Amino acid sequence: MPVASVGDTAGATKTITRTDIEAYADLVGDTNPIHVDDDYAEATMFDGRVAHGMLSAGVVSAALADLAGDVVYLSQDLQFEAPVHPGDTVTATADVVEDVGNDQLRVQTTVVTGDDTDEPTTVLSGDAIVMSVPHDPQPAEPESTGSESEPADSESEPEAETCDD
Repeated sequence: MPVASVGDTAGATKTITRTDIEAYADLVGDTNPIHVDDDYAEATMFDGRVAHGMLSAGVVSAALADLAGDVVYLSQDLQFEAPVHPGDTVTATADVVEDVGNDQLRVQTTVVTGDDTDEPTTVLSGDAIVMSVPHDPQPAEPESTGSESEPADSESEPEAETCDD
C-alpha cells in the first residue's frame, strides 16, 4: 500500500529568473536562441525570451517530493500549454487521483503562472506515475571508539616523514 493516497495534494512555487534560464541552458546544452538571445527572441511569436519547458516540469518534481513517503518518479506525460517568461512565478500542483497498484499512484500535474493579482494561466499539464513507499533510512554506522585504526583519507595530505640522523 502506498504512503501517499488518493486525494492527497502537494505544491511548489518558484520564480523563474534569467539566471535560472541561462544556468539550465549551460547545464543541459540547450542554447536555443528563444531561451538565451534577447534580440532573436523579441522577433518570435513569444515577443521575448522564454524559459525551457523542463524548468517548469522541474517544479512539478519539487511538488511530488512533498507528497507523503519516499516518492519515486516513474513516468510523466506533459503538455506545454503556454510560455513562461523570465520573472514569471510558477506554481506546480500534484493531485493524487488513482492508486494503480504495486505502491504506484497516478498524479495529475499542473503548473500555472500568476499570483493573487493575476488570473492564473496554465502553462503545463499532464499525468505522472509515481511510487510512494515508506521512508526506510539505513541504520547508522556504529561510532568508532577510537581504539580502531581509521583508514587514511585519500584526499588528505600525506604525513611528513622524519629523519633521525
